[in-house]
Amino acid sequence: MGDIIETIIIGAGPAGLTAAYTLAKQGRGALVLEQDPVYVGGISRTASYKGFLFDIGGHRFFSKSKEIVDLWNEILPDDFLERPRLSRIYYRGKFYAYPLKAFEALKNLGLVESALCMASFAYAKAFPVKSPRTFHAWVRNQFGERLFGIFFKTYTEKVWGMGCDEISADWAAQRIKGLSLGAAIADGLRRSLGLRRGGEPGAKTLIESFRYPRRGPGMMWDACARKMQDMGGRLLMGRRVESLAYDESAKLWTVSATDSTGAIEVFHARHVMSSAPLRDLVNAITPTPLSLFNARALAYRDFLTVVLIGRPQQELPDNWIYIHDPSVKVGRVQNFRSWSPEMIPDGVSTCLGLEYFCFEGDGLWSARDEDLIDLAKREIGQIGLMAPDDVTDACVVRQAKAYPVYDEAYAQNVEAIRREIATRFPTLHPIGRNGMHKYNNQDHAMMTGMLAALNVVRDEELFDVWQVNEDAEYSEAGVSGAEEALSSERLVPRRVA
Repeated sequence: MGDIIETIIIGAGPAGLTAAYTLAKQGRGALVLEQDPVYVGGISRTASYKGFLFDIGGHRFFSKSKEIVDLWNEILPDDFLERPRLSRIYYRGKFYAYPLKAFEALKNLGLVESALCMASFAYAKAFPVKSPRTFHAWVRNQFGERLFGIFFKTYTEKVWGMGCDEISADWAAQRIKGLSLGAAIADGLRRSLGLRRGGEPGAKTLIESFRYPRRGPGMMWDACARKMQDMGGRLLMGRRVESLAYDESAKLWTVSATDSTGAIEVFHARHVMSSAPLRDLVNAITPTPLSLFNARALAYRDFLTVVLIGRPQQELPDNWIYIHDPSVKVGRVQNFRSWSPEMIPDGVSTCLGLEYFCFEGDGLWSARDEDLIDLAKREIGQIGLMAPDDVTDACVVRQAKAYPVYDEAYAQNVEAIRREIATRFPTLHPIGRNGMHKYNNQDHAMMTGMLAALNVVRDEELFDVWQVNEDAEYSEAGVSGAEEALSSERLVPRRVA
């Protein structure tokens, strides 16, 4: 048997690299295995095409967690831009500011439709669906049936490829947390009248600015990987993990991976952290987990981005636009120049990313790049954001397993897997979005990696990583005792003995 590594980390995304960085700072051995041969950062990487840089989905650097903001500043102290947020909704040939502006929405919808929306909202409040279980029922209770149909149904069904009655209410409660029609109307009136103050607290959905690395989020993860290795951590690219075997008597993991040539490498570790899709992780473990059936029931949504480069007649000010119109397949359009001017090498071109949500292997996913580019050019012209003749170059980027699906059975399946891992495989630590089957932001993924690393450092489950909420805050009631045990006023210890 070769050398025993204290911790192997599967995946060099935000969760995996944060865990490795945290361990390296404490002088603890860690090896990160990343399947991609080139990029770190996972879905938070920055891709490049002929010098044009683009984000895979759009990643704002905004967090309510001081620990995460401090870590961003520590890793990338001099490369953040403060960017104004401008996003809109496209619906039936008209654009709506998002968050909504009350008078603009009233004008676009018309008095009759607006009155019907308010009547629908009043009816929903008077006769709510008791204990809503689906996305449809939850949103209908909060906004009314009519607004659900206008501003939620089409886009959500594009994203998930299923009806809103098949999607768990957990998705709505998590992603629209803190936002109600009353809050949206009040906020929209303040915006319309110019009364909203930038420092005013509110739902995440309503923030007016965000930080962003000047050359995309990949800057953060390139820097994190580099600094982690400078402190003694290890990173191997182009490694696909094939199997994980657990020896209960020795409390030891044997991890087998293939490199880019197909050669098999074998590693031994005391702990394994995994940000790989939970379904794939459980499927790779021996002895076979009893929750294998639950893991195989977990579903994922994939997407692809068609990047269009050109010189449109009119500059587009938005960071991104949600496409709620059912007449086109595109779900969202990113404008990378508005994220950061340094994403555009010539300083004058426009670079748009048209996002199409799909399932790996379906018609969109399997289509030729040329056909996808033709589709994107037609649809961007139909929406009116760029004339097809203004497009001078294009490329396609596919992203598998971008979103863990919140169907009606997902929570039950995840809980079964979680319980078994805790009892049979106590030194296996799922982290991150896909690793925990939680569709949350990168700050949440980072917090799970950070706390899992601190558990390894202390060799005890000091933090229940599953208690990290969607705001990357650790909400367990016993957190004060955990903080005291770490001799720190914060979640992250200044020094661990």
